[in-house]
Amino acid sequence: METVSYTSQWTAAARALESERSDALFNDPLARALAAPRGFELLDHYGGGGLVEFVAVRTRYLDDAIKDSVKSGIRQVVLIAAGMDTRAYRLSLPDDVTVFEVDHQALIDEKEKRLAQLGSPAPTVKLQRVGADLAGDWSASLRAAGFDPSLPTLWIPEALLFFLTEEQSATLMRTFAANSAPGSWVAVDILSRTLLRSPATQIFLSSLNEDGIPWLFGTDEPEEFMAGTGWTVRELKEPGEPGAGEGRWPYAVQPREVKGVPRNWLLRAELA
Repeated sequence: METVSYTSQWTAAARALESERSDALFNDPLARALAAPRGFELLDHYGGGGLVEFVAVRTRYLDDAIKDSVKSGIRQVVLIAAGMDTRAYRLSLPDDVTVFEVDHQALIDEKEKRLAQLGSPAPTVKLQRVGADLAGDWSASLRAAGFDPSLPTLWIPEALLFFLTEEQSATLMRTFAANSAPGSWVAVDILSRTLLRSPATQIFLSSLNEDGIPWLFGTDEPEEFMAGTGWTVRELKEPGEPGAGEGRWPYAVQPREVKGVPRNWLLRAELA
């Protein structure tokens, strides 16, 4: 698998650790098997700095976004760069919902092999895995798998944008918009540019860069970025706020007007 794809096992390892807590924000019984062993090795290598806590908060935030969207009537959920995601298995969604997992075919093959070793658990919704080059015309492959652009959709590119350039991130969001009907939403995590430039993060970021998985994009104005790509931010939160892991984030949440603070944005945006 490509180097970036191994980070999906890293994320799964963090989900496994969260699931084993007595106060877990979610339960992912498949995460440990999907993560091992590489995911836990990466977690040990890059651990600390609130990373595991952030994955937990982000996972729950996006879980809630899916549940809320489905309650509002959305029946298509597209997970871009889905990796070792297990939401089609662990979220109790109506059986008329279709979850599309889009990722490189090699990663999909590895995931399906690991699931087979677990006895091939059945998803709780209709699940379509779409092997595609995320740098190419993946939307054509998505439509070929049964995606209907005339229906409202929830798009989730979890833990993806910081691996892209700003231009690539904007192109991705515009592609979502071009394939969306009115009533469609995006739920996503975005780093702040300040975080990428902060002295406190440079050792961690340098290690990622040396290992071939650099973090590239962040913005201190996520509303402006999303608006420029066809989406209107309706909710913007940071870890530790109500609805985003309040009580579980190990750092104080600083007011937005305080400048120079590294931030992780969690947002929901509606098609403009």
